[in-house]
Amino acid sequence: MSEQTNSKINHLFAGLSDSTLLTSRWLREQGYASNLVARYVASGWLESPARGVYLRRGGRLSWEGAVRTLQRGEGPRLHVGGRFALAWHGHEHYLRLGGAATVTLYGPGPLPGWAGKLPLAERLLACGKGPFDFATPGLDDAPDEALREQGLERLAEGGEAAGLVFATAERAMLELCDEAADAALVYEVDALMQGMANLRPRRVAMLLRHCRSVKAKRLFLALAERHGHAWLSHVDLDGVYLGRGKRSLVPGGRLHPTYHITLPADLDEQLG
Repeated sequence: MSEQTNSKINHLFAGLSDSTLLTSRWLREQGYASNLVARYVASGWLESPARGVYLRRGGRLSWEGAVRTLQRGEGPRLHVGGRFALAWHGHEHYLRLGGAATVTLYGPGPLPGWAGKLPLAERLLACGKGPFDFATPGLDDAPDEALREQGLERLAEGGEAAGLVFATAERAMLELCDEAADAALVYEVDALMQGMANLRPRRVAMLLRHCRSVKAKRLFLALAERHGHAWLSHVDLDGVYLGRGKRSLVPGGRLHPTYHITLPADLDEQLG
């Protein structure tokens, strides 16, 4: 390999972690032509775990590395939210078996093709934009305060996940409430809500005002009231639109007297 080629590969590897994924598009933008990348692969300097994406030689493929690549703009700007974020925040013992093996991602647009072809133990799942009306931030370069204003946070710790953007517990719960469409999901959300004793009322109120899903808001509030969480009395509901009329979430359910949404009649039995 020529001295110039060695210089380019050394420049490419400078500051590159073992789990960083490089896409074909990013490499082209950085001046690495496709024929040069092919030479790097043939020479063993780069490995290709899926078409269109590369790791440095001896690199370690991980969901954290894949999400980091997405969050820096190599695809839609997706944050980790919903069920997987709740598991990360310490509520995995409430989740149904196998739930934490799916990394639930929220944001505009589908996953790039390579994301679904990576030989990962975990599955990457795009869940759509979610129930909020926020403009999608540039996750990689957004100030921490701008993220907090949307119920997001950049992990300061967490090993390989450090620096990734996750939904806070408050936002992740509303994302999961928006997903709930049958009794099994309501049981799961109810079990999770039982452990949500420390949510922040100001953040909850802000997220409720920006949530477009009447179902998610009513379910969230009904379950918080059901479990008697002290923070609920401090949530300012001014400006929170809860819709009109009754909402049937499950057939034959019991109507919540305050939030007018039907809940399964056997919720207490499901908690064990």
